[in-house]
Amino acid sequence: MQHSQPNGEVPSLSVEVRSTGDDARLLEILPRIGDAESTETAVTLFREAVFSLGADAGVFMSCLSDDATRTSLRSLWACDPVWAAEYASRRLFSHDPWLRYATHESEPIFASTLRPASAEEGAFLATAATYGFASAVIAPAPSGVGTSRVGMLCIGSQDAQHFVDGTGAKVRVLARALAMELHRWLQQSMRKELLLKANLTDAELELLRHEAAGHSSKVIGAALNVEDKTIDCRFQRLNAKLDAPDRRTALRIAKLYSLL
Repeated sequence: MQHSQPNGEVPSLSVEVRSTGDDARLLEILPRIGDAESTETAVTLFREAVFSLGADAGVFMSCLSDDATRTSLRSLWACDPVWAAEYASRRLFSHDPWLRYATHESEPIFASTLRPASAEEGAFLATAATYGFASAVIAPAPSGVGTSRVGMLCIGSQDAQHFVDGTGAKVRVLARALAMELHRWLQQSMRKELLLKANLTDAELELLRHEAAGHSSKVIGAALNVEDKTIDCRFQRLNAKLDAPDRRTALRIAKLYSLL
């Protein structure tokens, strides 16, 4: 099973939006996002949330690093679909200053205060401006597993002065709330997807809980009334299902995807 995307492909659904601004509507939408039953519903609600924030465009991205070599990117787009396609085909995540910021920081900021760290990042910002992000708010969505799983929301405006430092703190608070709900939905979606693809049993999840507790095969075997060699064999099958080289990595994947 391949649960990561080393080729940098960014799955997405895209919709076009136009801004108005409606805080009451946003507060109605927020609790519905995390419980959305389908991707289509989540995207529709995201579009309405962007609309309610008075923005012209939005993107939410979740970056999950299984290990030092495997990274999975998932995204929801409420903007020109050409931007979503260009972001993926040109692998722009490698030069995305918004994602870089969200990986190391937790506070929402106006993008105008974020300085590009390279010429490539400067080019990224110039291109993004043509797709409705002339000004923007960046809202990180941190998780309980540190930088191994981070989320990033960017809401943008075609007006370069719409979202700038000093235009008000309320939008940053609302953007943070939206980012966390989107992150929650994507986390649940990825968990369901992995459980379905790996076809993990309750017994295998119980093995992972024993591993999390630091139990050896001998201890686990005694608890389950089987030989420790049997436990080792069960872990080998479990590791294969999660595409993990060993049980420690299998546990790390389980934690990243909130299986336990």
